[in-house]
Amino acid sequence: MTVDRNSAGARTQAPPSGPAIVVDGLTKRFGERTAFADVTFSVDYGEVFGFLGPNGAGKTTTVRTLGTLLAPTAGSAAVAGLALNAANGVEIRRRIAVMPESPGLYLRLSVTENLDFFAGLYELDNRRTRIEHALRAVNLLDRADDPCRSLSKGLRQRVGLARALLSDPQILFLDEPTSGLDPLAARDVHELIDGLRRRGVTIFLTTHRLAEAEALCDRVGIMNTTLRTIGRPDELRERLFAKTLQVSTRAPLAEPQRVFADLPGVEDWHPSTCDESGVGYVLAVTDPDLAAPAVARAVVAEGADLLTLSPSRHSLEDVYLQLIDEDVEAQAR
Repeated sequence: MTVDRNSAGARTQAPPSGPAIVVDGLTKRFGERTAFADVTFSVDYGEVFGFLGPNGAGKTTTVRTLGTLLAPTAGSAAVAGLALNAANGVEIRRRIAVMPESPGLYLRLSVTENLDFFAGLYELDNRRTRIEHALRAVNLLDRADDPCRSLSKGLRQRVGLARALLSDPQILFLDEPTSGLDPLAARDVHELIDGLRRRGVTIFLTTHRLAEAEALCDRVGIMNTTLRTIGRPDELRERLFAKTLQVSTRAPLAEPQRVFADLPGVEDWHPSTCDESGVGYVLAVTDPDLAAPAVARAVVAEGADLLTLSPSRHSLEDVYLQLIDEDVEAQAR
């Protein structure tokens, strides 16, 4: 599928002033069970913000709360410039759209009939034009008259996205939009998200796919009933992991302490496991770019065969696993 990025809604949006979402100490309890507690963060207009965490961490409940479907127990929030309260509920819903993991379509109705029904609920004008734009955005014009029951899960997800785009929202909440999709269908959703970002739409994305979050999101928050951390993926990696260089040589260095001591940017070293073809060393460094040339020169000057020299690579998954160490959903309530 080729996504028409220029059709993802009616117009390119000029970002309003101020943050799109502000959350301060937000808490939601159901009786004695706490879904999430004391959550504080903000999201800028035009940002793709990823919300990560295990099942039961409070991600979907947070989306439902910010989307005015649930009232918070404590704390405060502002969504699209409006305080999150009952009085502002209708106006907030005019400025946002929420796509749940299951799009909740009427399977006996056609794609167009579904979109027309929801456009009527939203009290939207120019319904025919909006439906055409939304279907073009997700490349479903050719399936507009097909009943939804005939569509695959991936195509139903696209219809759900089209429904979310009908109102040309300032903020789009996507709750696990690629759940259960094959890689090709997931890539189509990624392209649509990227197109919406280019238009200035703020996207609040919950996902279990860490590679997806790393590729799409400007910043991520990692949640496990409380917000464990927030930041850019590269920023989180730097914050949580020491900078290191991985060095491997064909044969062991006779005196590695002498080779690595006093090199610019090298603070410490220790041997590491390596494959059968070489011997490994891990060097703690202040700056990999500064240390790497000096390390290479020192190893070669020692007469050793340098096989590899590379900085350590930590993914968003490494960050996630460092912070999330408990299965919230499986715990007794």
